[in-house]
Amino acid sequence: MNQNEQNGAVDQVTGKIKQAVGTVTGNDDLKAEGQADETAGKIESAVGKVSRQVGDVITTIGDAVKKG
Repeated sequence: MNQNEQNGAVDQVTGKIKQAVGTVTGNDDLKAEGQADETAGKIESAVGKVSRQVGDVITTIGDAVKKG
């Protein structure tokens, strides 16, 4: 798991907590902020996953070239 994936996971959890607190307290702004945080976290996690997978492919190709 890379930094983007970790940060994305934290943002998702933070967003869920904000949504829950917003729901319990009736604070629609906090609930909306939580939804935005959760969505941003999902996007950041996805970017991190793609980045890691691309890196893995590049490493695999590099290893294959070295073996020649």
